Amino acid sequence: CRIYGSVLWLAHMKTTIELDDELLRAAKQRAAASGQPLRAFIEDALRARLLPRPRGRSKFKLDVPVIKGKAPPAIDIADRNALYDLMERE
Repeated sequence: CRIYGSVLWLAHMKTTIELDDELLRAAKQRAAASGQPLRAFIEDALRARLLPRPRGRSKFKLDVPVIKGKAPPAIDIADRNALYDLMERE
């Protein structure tokens, strides 16, 4: 990238790569579906692969509250129809 007066010259590298036919076909389809040129799609894919991944992120853990009651459940939870009936009443 060089600036001469008020003119900015950008140099882009051009290269030729050989891709598997199926891979190229899939990339073209995805690029078209997302409304972007194939070049932009491939550049985005390369950036996503080459950028450093964040470290130290912990795995997601779902904490489900457990409520203990004194009485047994009013319905058999293995009976789908009984569960639907209960949900429709509430």
